[in-house]
Amino acid sequence: MVQSTQRVRVIEGVAPDAVPWDELVAAEQPALLKGLVRDWPLAQVSSPQEAVIYLKSFYQGRPVVAFIARPELKGRFSYTPDATRLDFQSERGQLNDYLGRLMAHLGDDNAPSIYIGSTDVDLFLPGFRAANDLVLNHPMFAASPPMVGAWIGNRTTALAHHDMSHNVACVTVGRRRFTLFPPEQVENLYPGPLEPTPGGQVVTMADIQAPDYERFPKLREALAAAQVAEMEPGDALFYPAMWWHQVEALESFNVMINYWWNTTPAYMDSPQNTLLHALLSLRDRPEQEKRAWRAMFDYYVFGPSGKAAAHLPESARGNLAPLDEDMARRLRAKLLQRLNR
Repeated sequence: MVQSTQRVRVIEGVAPDAVPWDELVAAEQPALLKGLVRDWPLAQVSSPQEAVIYLKSFYQGRPVVAFIARPELKGRFSYTPDATRLDFQSERGQLNDYLGRLMAHLGDDNAPSIYIGSTDVDLFLPGFRAANDLVLNHPMFAASPPMVGAWIGNRTTALAHHDMSHNVACVTVGRRRFTLFPPEQVENLYPGPLEPTPGGQVVTMADIQAPDYERFPKLREALAAAQVAEMEPGDALFYPAMWWHQVEALESFNVMINYWWNTTPAYMDSPQNTLLHALLSLRDRPEQEKRAWRAMFDYYVFGPSGKAAAHLPESARGNLAPLDEDMARRLRAKLLQRLNR
């Protein structure tokens, strides 16, 4: 396996009620908060069996979604060789049944891969957070309450992908390895098709664990820029929105709880929609037009938010005025009208 020589910055001894959230977000870098959640009851269990008993005590029977992959895929949830379909199955069932299957395969190196991902903790495990929760004592969480998800499975690998939210990943059972890449490494990670995707986001086509540099030569640059975090139960990892990350669950049974949140207002649209519209309207134009539109976007979008309207009277700024919920609604209606013409 190829590993970056760079390790994620480690912050030791952070009290649960003293996480430096402003510093973490402003640094725009991942950080491992060593032992932050070590006092959670789930992080203190002595065996997978004890963890299963604890999880079952909260489960109310709502069906969960599980992903199942053949043993020969070694836990990689990816595409078929022609990249037109996903090379694993998804199904709905009872969490207790999947936990039983995981226990039946403990220590089995040829077990099928079972992955229950991004399962809403409040919905599926009500009461769990009363004793297993981050101290969210910062105003940004009041403005944007995090989505809290559980990730349960055996030895699995979530291939390198990005999320549009900030993330704190809390390892509670088993060990995990995160390999993280700055957003500008997107080209060097060889993203797969926009559809289908294993979990809603594009994932790499390259095998980071066994690189094929002949097929993916720029992967060398991505790995040179990568940062690695080795995590044990009780550790928490912060990483910013849009950072690519590959996540390896390293034991026969693993549980992680993660927190996703945004610092942008909820009324703002998804940039992923903008990307799709740009494919429709910009990508295949002549190069000279694309250069002109790049300059236009730098001026109106990627520069300081008030720059394009600074020389205009306030009454004349229209869509260039600061965005608020009412303006977002008007812009969305105008776009829908134009797209449906």
